[in-house]
Amino acid sequence: MMIISSVPRGFLIAVVSAVAAPVPFSSVHAEMSGWAENEGGRMRLVALAPDAGGKIRAALQIEPKPGWITYWKEPGGNGIPPQLTIAAESGVTLDAIAYPVPKHFFNGAIEDIAYDAPVTLPLSLSAAGKGPVEIDASAFIGICKDICIPFQANFQLKLGPAMQSRPQEEAILQAADASLPKPPSADFDVTAHAMSPDRKTLSLTLVLPSEGPSDGKAAAPDIIVTGPSGYAFTKQIGGKRDGATFKVDVSIGKLPKDYDISGKRWGVLVIDGARAMETTLAFE
Repeated sequence: MMIISSVPRGFLIAVVSAVAAPVPFSSVHAEMSGWAENEGGRMRLVALAPDAGGKIRAALQIEPKPGWITYWKEPGGNGIPPQLTIAAESGVTLDAIAYPVPKHFFNGAIEDIAYDAPVTLPLSLSAAGKGPVEIDASAFIGICKDICIPFQANFQLKLGPAMQSRPQEEAILQAADASLPKPPSADFDVTAHAMSPDRKTLSLTLVLPSEGPSDGKAAAPDIIVTGPSGYAFTKQIGGKRDGATFKVDVSIGKLPKDYDISGKRWGVLVIDGARAMETTLAFE
């Protein structure tokens, strides 16, 4: 099991936690909040008016300062994944958070899957009614350097009519969507997977977009398997390329006590050069 951010990088929970005051909307309709800032960076909320079906395209923009990182969706044992809470009385619900392709960092025994540059997390929201929409949201992230600081901020947005053009917000959301890993395709996919009887290794067969050299010495792709909540697995064993085919075992390590994998669906992110693919693994 991958442990992100081990003991040397502890969280300073109460004393240095930066909690921003709510960012109020003005008398005009606002689709982009002001920036909330703390020691390690800043973040803000961006949204567009609901479509005819009440669906809202939105995003949480996070900008770590140089030398700082913020976590991907599965930080392992000690990190803080991004969280967004919408006030129930606003009539808006959070359907999903999407995550752009992260980077894999190693610093001695510490392993992080994170972002060290500005990142925008696409959000899928739904509005219950047909009238004006006011989003009242609380965002909570971990932002880390030598220490990790919990960073919480409240955002309020009043969304204007859908017919109004919002080119800046549209551009932000389009760029965020473009940064997401792609779904499986004919030239990039997991074609087979199997868990060992002792649940210590997961065998994967992949088709990769690049074949690599004929001697099979091409660099292995970065593979991140996400299992139960709080668990991520990255250690590869005996990977081998044969043309565009790559076979490898991923070390699973310890799972929760009495964990039954039957019927579960795990996630896998594969990064091969400039391309990234994300899919799910179903276990019968």
